[in-house]
Amino acid sequence: MEFNTNIFDQYDKKWALLTAGDKSNFNTMTISWGGLGTIWNKPVATVYVRTSRYTHEFMDNNEYFTVSFYPEEYKKTLGVLGSKSGRDMDKMNESGLNPKEVEHGMTFAEAEVTLVCRKLMCQPLEPSNMNPDIAEQFYGKEAQHDMYIGEVVGII
Repeated sequence: MEFNTNIFDQYDKKWALLTAGDKSNFNTMTISWGGLGTIWNKPVATVYVRTSRYTHEFMDNNEYFTVSFYPEEYKKTLGVLGSKSGRDMDKMNESGLNPKEVEHGMTFAEAEVTLVCRKLMCQPLEPSNMNPDIAEQFYGKEAQHDMYIGEVVGII
């Protein structure tokens, strides 16, 4: 597997879609926090999901997830997918993106690249363990994030 990119821009500037579930029942959301690296001698992707997000349920209930990256022309679509909940609307139909089944999950035909990840762990991010400025800025009245680390088992 090979993935050559500016690792710091990949999540922050390009954003991504985090998708969990299968063809019959999945959800996706835009993410701009994450990381790529190595842990436990495995290539991994790290993603963060607020416990209040609909996608969080899918992350907890599935062994695999995908992280997919898109060309700049999809930034507006990703903005909508990050601000609307699949609990309240059919995001898939309204997004205009074309769902695509891959081994162990779902992605979208428009993706430039998709990382297929097998969930290795989930860990709550506890505001009491953070720098107080960060805790106040990001978690004053908001739900906390859970950190998911997934082994990258495929790159499409």
